[in-house]
Amino acid sequence: MMNGDGMDGMGLMWFFGLLVLVGVTVLGVVLVKALSGKSSHNAGPDTRPGRGVVPGRRGTEILEGRYAHGELSTEEYRERLKTLEEDGQ
Repeated sequence: MMNGDGMDGMGLMWFFGLLVLVGVTVLGVVLVKALSGKSSHNAGPDTRPGRGVVPGRRGTEILEGRYAHGELSTEEYRERLKTLEEDGQ
């Protein structure tokens, strides 16, 4: 016999089952993001050529940073800075 709650607790079981499914899905997404090595917190602009770097001040900032870290020689820095300035005109 029914005691007035309709499905004798089946509705509550469905709710908890759905809750567990959502939790497992969220956990899977978090694990994939963590293991991929690039999350939204440390994702900077893609600085590879032709990948959305806006010419202008941002390009100069990237170039200055690379020069400051010793990735470029003075000659390479000046050559690339000249190229950026020509492209900006």
